[in-house]
Amino acid sequence: MRATDVGDYFPDDYEAGVDYTEGMMGSQAGGNRKDGPELPGMENLGADAIMMGGIETASDIPAGMEFIPSSVPDGNISFQVAASGSGSSELLVIKPMCMTFEDYYAAFTADSNPSLSVSPATGRMDRRGGEVTELYIKCDPRGQSGMLKGTLVVNLPEDNSKLTYIVEVNSF
Repeated sequence: MRATDVGDYFPDDYEAGVDYTEGMMGSQAGGNRKDGPELPGMENLGADAIMMGGIETASDIPAGMEFIPSSVPDGNISFQVAASGSGSSELLVIKPMCMTFEDYYAAFTADSNPSLSVSPATGRMDRRGGEVTELYIKCDPRGQSGMLKGTLVVNLPEDNSKLTYIVEVNSF
């Protein structure tokens, strides 16, 4: 062999035919192994799984929860209602802004007009990028006319935050 010759990288008895995908899975390749982790008792999860419990949403506002508005409101809602009618409601759409699903509790502050209410008062808000939360603000003036005002507070206790909406209803 001369000094300018390049040596062979494969032995002379080497058989060609190694597929380029050989070894692509590294240490994860295991022949007959199934994809995914092998956890004892989880081999057939989903085939005959039984759901026990699950995530439950609170149906009542916890005792002692305070609905104190923030200094800067997140929005204003205004609509009209007939004083002599059975009331009217307005839809409030809230885009989810938390990283995970969050329970919420909504109520008007104590100094709000008693003709104002919100439904549903409790629920679970989707995570960011998910479905919007729809709240219905109802005003039942029962003959009272004029500007009926209130402050709606939506508490998100797990996120330690709240949303505040100023509500003004012109009852005529």
